[in-house]
Parts: sequence; structure tokens; C-alpha cells
Amino acid sequence: MLPFIIMDLAFIIESFWLIIPAYVANASALLIGGKTPIDFGKTWRDGKRILGNGKTWNGLITGGLIGICAGFAMAVAAPYINDILANNGLSILVVTNFEGFPLMIPIIASITYGALLGDIIESFFKRRRGIDRGKNWIPFDQIDFILGVLCFNFLMSILLQILGFLSFNWLLTKFGLEHYLFLLIVTPFIHIFSNFVHKKTVKNTVKQTI
Repeated sequence: MLPFIIMDLAFIIESFWLIIPAYVANASALLIGGKTPIDFGKTWRDGKRILGNGKTWNGLITGGLIGICAGFAMAVAAPYINDILANNGLSILVVTNFEGFPLMIPIIASITYGALLGDIIESFFKRRRGIDRGKNWIPFDQIDFILGVLCFNFLMSILLQILGFLSFNWLLTKFGLEHYLFLLIVTPFIHIFSNFVHKKTVKNTVKQTI
């Protein structure tokens, strides 16, 4: 029974380890965003905003960099975490260091900015459908950045393999279909909960300032 529990735990840890930099980038973009919108206030051919005020250069750049820093910290910590797990008889639990320096730079960057670009692309189509900022577009609001991570990291993995930096496709080798399905199922619930907490926090802050 215990080996099966450990294997399930390993599966969950591996899945979340891949996506944590994306979670950090997405949350940071939301909290730090503001100022100049990415679309500079311009409208599309349909007369509607291209993206809206919710997508800003500050959120994209700063959020992405914070996500990258989180990923770098995870890459540095990974060998020590694996040693601790191995020394305690849990060698089956292994976290990736994103191939270490310097390959961790493009790999982690594709994860963090893939998440943010996935969110931006979803906002473009959301505006085309006439859905206002802040209103839900289920299920795309909940999975847009996950799809962005998988798409952009997959492309980066192909590029690194073509250029000869890696002899394998990093994303397909390190993570299987079950990891992606798990994240697609679990992430919407995390997204809904985090949005609820964020809205409650904003409301409380507004009440305190009145």
C-alpha cells in the first residue's frame, strides 16, 4: 500500500514542480500589473479593445521575471531536495532541476512567459466574444496559462533539441500525458479559489479605505 501512496505522491509533486514557476508568474502579474496596457488602449477591427486594461507591460515583464526567479530558486534547491529524499528512503520522489545552468534559463523562461502569453492570447479571444474583463469564460479562464506553458515549453524543447543543446525533447521526456491531464483538471479549482481570495482581499481593502 505504502509504495503506491509514494508513487502517487511523486506524480503529484512532479506535476506541480513543473508548473510552480507559471503559478508564481501568473499571480505576480495580477498583483503587480498596472500602468501601460499591452495594447496601448487600441481597438481591433470589431471596435473592441484588443486586450483591455487588465494586460499590462508591467505585469508581463515583472511577473515573468518573478516567475523566472522562482524557477531558478527551485533549480538550485532541487539537488539538495533530492539528496534529502534519497537519504530518507524516498528516492522515488525526484524533482527536476530544469537541466541546471545554463539550460534552465530558456526552459524556465518558456514556462513562465508561456503562462503569461497563454493568458494574453485568451484575453484577445475573450474580447472578440464581447466578454468583459473580470467576467468568467469557462473553462478557458482557468486553463489558458496551462495550455500556454505546454505549448511554449514544447516549442522551446524542440528548439533546444534541434540546436543540439539537448538530445531529447525535454517536456515529453520529463513529463507524461498523465501529468498534463492532472494539471488541466486541478488548475481550474486552484484558479477559482485564488480569484475568490483575491476578490475578497480587494473588497476588504476598499472597505478599510472608505
